Amino acid sequence: MPIDTITPPELAWQQEALCSQTGAEFFFPEPGSSVREAKRICGLCPIRTACLEYALDHDERFGVWGGLSEKERLELRRASR
Repeated sequence: MPIDTITPPELAWQQEALCSQTGAEFFFPEPGSSVREAKRICGLCPIRTACLEYALDHDERFGVWGGLSEKERLELRRASR
């Protein structure tokens, strides 16, 4: 019997994200691996902005979120101070 999960309203956008339909390996690659494919998928995603806002608000330190890598998000945080 499948277990129903309840998605909190603040995370409902994740169900529409293209990354939820592909695979985590693109968005959380091994160190030194390319994030090109993840960024391509993010570029097509209709909720890219919500994803990036979530990553910045929650200080996500790993993976590609909203089309930006860890390093790019860190640079964005520093620039906005």
